Amino acid sequence: MKYADIKTLPNKELVERYKEEKKRLTKLRFQNTVAQIENPHKMKEARKDVARMLTELNARRQEAEMNAIERKINQSQESQEN
Repeated sequence: MKYADIKTLPNKELVERYKEEKKRLTKLRFQNTVAQIENPHKMKEARKDVARMLTELNARRQEAEMNAIERKINQSQESQEN
């Protein structure tokens, strides 16, 4: 999944896909431990997809936190003016 596609997903769907991809990666790791999987490149793709999703989730969380801080600052400035 490309990062541009990930950015367009709503938060709820992004979290669901992250959980699914994390499970898929775990399953691939177990399969690889038991017996060599046919296409080890799938593990690399899954790992990168998980990282892309986490990156976007963290960016959204940080943006929400910054917006909350800005609102708090604006409210305190307005109350000081009154």
